[in-house]
Amino acid sequence: MSTAEGPASGLPVRMPRPRQPGRHRRPELLTTPEGAPALVLAVPGTPSSATRSLAEEVISIARSELSGLDPRIGFVDGDGDEFPTLETVLSQAAAERMEDGPAAVVVPLLAGPEASVMRRIRQAVMDSRSAAEVTDVLGPHPLLAEALHVRLSEAGLARADRARLFTVATAADGIILATVGGEEAVQAAGVTGLLLAARLAVPVLAAALDVEGSIAQAADQLRSSGSTTLALAPCLIGPEIAPELLHDASKEAGCQGADALGPYPAIGKLVIGKYTTALGIAQQPSQGASAH
Repeated sequence: MSTAEGPASGLPVRMPRPRQPGRHRRPELLTTPEGAPALVLAVPGTPSSATRSLAEEVISIARSELSGLDPRIGFVDGDGDEFPTLETVLSQAAAERMEDGPAAVVVPLLAGPEASVMRRIRQAVMDSRSAAEVTDVLGPHPLLAEALHVRLSEAGLARADRARLFTVATAADGIILATVGGEEAVQAAGVTGLLLAARLAVPVLAAALDVEGSIAQAADQLRSSGSTTLALAPCLIGPEIAPELLHDASKEAGCQGADALGPYPAIGKLVIGKYTTALGIAQQPSQGASAH
């Protein structure tokens, strides 16, 4: 967690790349307006050192996209100094605020809507008695489809690039897009799933890990439509679920699975996108990973 004076010790910092000359140089790095509110990343799930490391990496990516950022991390289920609660972090931001207006913009570290977590985030804002704005979740978005494609290719379950016309022996011909948050989350993940299907040229069906039978039903539907090699792609960042749930879901579907999205660069860009939208800052178009 950082303070008004700068980031706390131990928080990784990505330094901006030097500006490249020429017409194809990288766009100028955006700068946070003077007196802008803090960016508070609301991290769901059970706090752990791994979860904190993931959140810090996302913050590091965000800082590389927007200079002068005041980023902080609050845990929805936090406890104590090591994993400060969202309410505590917001109260500190409000106490340090020297300008009028919101003390913080809260960005949920969620790929899709999860009503119970969002209710708790909004309740923490109310309990902190701070002026803070809560953004929408990160998806659906084309950058999530990119990240899912990369995770599948890393697991050997999809080609890294359709244009390269090479085959992967274990490449899936049907994808189950796993999410949490019930039917609302499934509908949102379905939008990202359409984008992923366009990238991979294979059918993609969204299913909820927290709805009994949803994963198995999606697997049966894909197989009945002709898919023979399935893969599970978690449309999840990671902290929002216990890791064993993904293992159980893969076993239920009878297929291999990719890793959760984790601190993929697109996640940091989406966090900054939510923050800059809340502040009314025009963000430069994100550049996708050319290799994927």
